Formats: sequence, C-alpha cells, structure tokens
Amino acid sequence: MASKRMIITISEEDKMWLESYSSLHRVSVAEAIRQGIRKLKDAELFENYQALVQNTKGFWKKGDGLDYQKKIRSEWNSQ
Repeated sequence: MASKRMIITISEEDKMWLESYSSLHRVSVAEAIRQGIRKLKDAELFENYQALVQNTKGFWKKGDGLDYQKKIRSEWNSQ
C-alpha cells in the first residue's frame, strides 16, 4: 500500500508530549502516530464487534447452540 503524507496541526503541549514519547520509546514521531492510528482502528473494530454481539444476542431460539453445532458437524464426518 502506498504511503501518503499529511500535515496536521496539534497543540504545542501535544507536540512536546509526542516528541518525549517518541524519544522514550525510540521511535520516530511519525511511527508513534502510525501506532496510535492502528490502536484507534483496533479499538473501533472491537467496539463494532461488541455492538454486533449485543445486537444479535438471543437470536438462536432452538436450544443449546453448541449442542447443535456438534450434532451438525458429526453428520458431516459421517458422510
């Protein structure tokens, strides 16, 4: 995937913190920002997953879902 440059404006306080963080962790400021973006994306994916689980909770009304899975899979193996 091709990289793109971006110009952002942050407060002086955030800039100083970012430079300190980068120095402490021995990564460039750009790499620290990339890591932060990845963490935000991961958090968003997790939140979406949690919402999906909550919104679909209770859909299966035919008994124990695990028992059903085992029964179906045993039929696959016997064919």
